[in-house]
Amino acid sequence: MFQQAQQHVRPIRGAVATAGVSERVTFIRKTYAHLVGAILAFVALEYALLDTTGPLFETVTIPFVNAVTANWWMMLVMFMGAGWIANKWAHSNTSRGIQYLGLALYIVAEAFVMLPLLAMASLYHEGVIADAGILTLFLFTGLTVTVFMTKKDFSFMRGMLVTAAFGAMGVIAASMLFGFTLGTLFTGFMIMLASGYVLYYTSAVLHHYRPTQYVAASLALFSAIALMFYYILMFVMRLTSD
Repeated sequence: MFQQAQQHVRPIRGAVATAGVSERVTFIRKTYAHLVGAILAFVALEYALLDTTGPLFETVTIPFVNAVTANWWMMLVMFMGAGWIANKWAHSNTSRGIQYLGLALYIVAEAFVMLPLLAMASLYHEGVIADAGILTLFLFTGLTVTVFMTKKDFSFMRGMLVTAAFGAMGVIAASMLFGFTLGTLFTGFMIMLASGYVLYYTSAVLHHYRPTQYVAASLALFSAIALMFYYILMFVMRLTSD
């Protein structure tokens, strides 16, 4: 769920911030159009996997959730590997097709890493998925508007985000190794971390990506939204369980 923040100190030659107004607007439109497409593809895939009357629920979802329950370490490693490959492909300078393949790979990887939590939510916490989706949309929109209105460059957050992300992964690994439960405080921290990534990547869209990198930019934003949604969903599920 973590995409390593790329270092952006100042607008580089060829970055979108140095392009003309028309080119910047086109880049932003393409980036967010691809982001919407990625979200819709993710929703469609999860719907197919969670439809208890569909062909995938018995043949894919239940076996996968059972396997992940017993081998979460393997799933985490596979997801991190898939995320690294997807990000590398999405930044390809040689092939637009490889860029789209990277985005598609990341969407599928996110769909499966979220599947156990979404399956639990859909079966035992009616309505929480929609509630979490709405909360995620409001928070993401508010953060995006903040960046667009202020035009502030949040590249200075890179070091903090990377440090916090590695720290969070260490805590997650320790919880799996020693069997303790991650509480509400950790969930809140992860929502804040995801919010930081939204600010960072949105400012990168305005200042640092090249005009041809709208697929990579949409993947970065999607990764931040997915992280935010995951932990907001976890937070809402805990509230409904109390």
